[in-house]
Amino acid sequence: MPNPKRVFLGSIATETNTFSPLRTDLQDFKDSFYAPPGQHPKTPTLCSAIYPVARARAADLNWQIVEGTASWAEPGGIVNQHTWEFLRDQLLAELRAAMPVDIVLLGLHGAMVSQECLDCEGELLKSVREIVGATTIIGATFDPHSHLSQLRTDSANLITVFKEFPHTDFVEVAENLVELVHRTTLGEIRPVISTFDCKMIEVLPTSREPMRSFVDKIKAREGRDSVLSVSVIHGFMAGDVPDLGARLIVITDNDKQHGDLLASELGQELFGMRGKTRPEFLTPSAAFDKAEKSDAVPIVIADVWDNPGGGVPGDSTTVLREMLRRKVKNAALATIWDPIAVRTCFSAGEGAVFRLRFGAKMSAFAGEPLDADVTVKRAVRDAVQSFGQSVVPLGDAVWIEIEGIDVILNSVRSQVFNPDVFSNLGIDPTHKKILVVKSTNHFHDAFSRISNEILYAAVDGPYPNRPETNVYRNLTREIWPRVETPHGD
Repeated sequence: MPNPKRVFLGSIATETNTFSPLRTDLQDFKDSFYAPPGQHPKTPTLCSAIYPVARARAADLNWQIVEGTASWAEPGGIVNQHTWEFLRDQLLAELRAAMPVDIVLLGLHGAMVSQECLDCEGELLKSVREIVGATTIIGATFDPHSHLSQLRTDSANLITVFKEFPHTDFVEVAENLVELVHRTTLGEIRPVISTFDCKMIEVLPTSREPMRSFVDKIKAREGRDSVLSVSVIHGFMAGDVPDLGARLIVITDNDKQHGDLLASELGQELFGMRGKTRPEFLTPSAAFDKAEKSDAVPIVIADVWDNPGGGVPGDSTTVLREMLRRKVKNAALATIWDPIAVRTCFSAGEGAVFRLRFGAKMSAFAGEPLDADVTVKRAVRDAVQSFGQSVVPLGDAVWIEIEGIDVILNSVRSQVFNPDVFSNLGIDPTHKKILVVKSTNHFHDAFSRISNEILYAAVDGPYPNRPETNVYRNLTREIWPRVETPHGD
């Protein structure tokens, strides 16, 4: 048997909302996920699935794995520069210590911005290339809500992107990357990257048409006519960077001309879907009007823009106030981020009834804090929820009851992914008439399994959801909807 290939694994990931009132530092990474070399768990995280996947394939691929640190912070505001430099330099030092290596696999998000760097992932990939040289294969996975710079495509051999939104395929994408990298090292394929700038920014959920059919179409193109991989970068409208916007990535087996043509063809098709991909966004009042007339149990209402997964605090009280105004009963809401209120509830203890102020602490767009008599129903240390095979931390969390409504308060920010966000705190979500979740679409896969009716409630303010009027200072390209015809007539 030939000598094993030395494979270095690393991951630094977060999604930066440059408009957010929050700031992100090393503690945010440690609160969410921070695994030093050799300590990554068996379960994957959203951006570090390369670890368990590479481990599982190492023996049959004849790989010798060298693990670097893996870290993830819940999406938030601009990353503290010292934090970025510490994480970057730490990973690069681990890589230098592992040299020589044949392969580098990186689990990245793709929308990380620090105080002094608008393209953290591009900077990292460039530095990795400088260390390993031209012949080492560099592969990376990206979240589609990211930014694609030329620095990234110039530095990497292979980039694969989650195709689904919600991101139910993050493990599958890591598996595809591992297989393509392996075939590259054997000389079976010579990957070449082609891209197309769609010059648009839009919400592109794959849980509904027309994106459902588009993703099925691009998956069917893989493995045919020299096409190795097709990915869509959706873009992240809350990130003020020069490369903001949707792009197509086509990787071919040494067939750049075909890749360029296919990327253009698919990219123009995606551009033609602009303005048609979003679900119906309702006002909170209209959403509850509709819910009251429905026989479905439970009905799920998503508070789409107060979504911590988009980098906002997730402490808005606007939708809860609408529920209280309507005297809604048999309902539950997850979650409102308020570490101080959580700590106070722990101090009071389960069963306590007292006056509590909670929510709406971080910005002027989250409504007003609520002052109410609450009952502490359950207090859980280190609470979690599920996202596919991942375990997502909520920190210490409490279930409080306010005027007949069950509310979960948490101390580590997270959007809602799974109904077990309720059941892990003792609430049976299947017995509630209405479930309110703070998430844009990642909740959809798991909640659609228990609900036949899902509504989207949009409250303007917490998230910069209007790219046509967002004040971008670093975006200079013309993109839709800021410009109607960015590609010309």
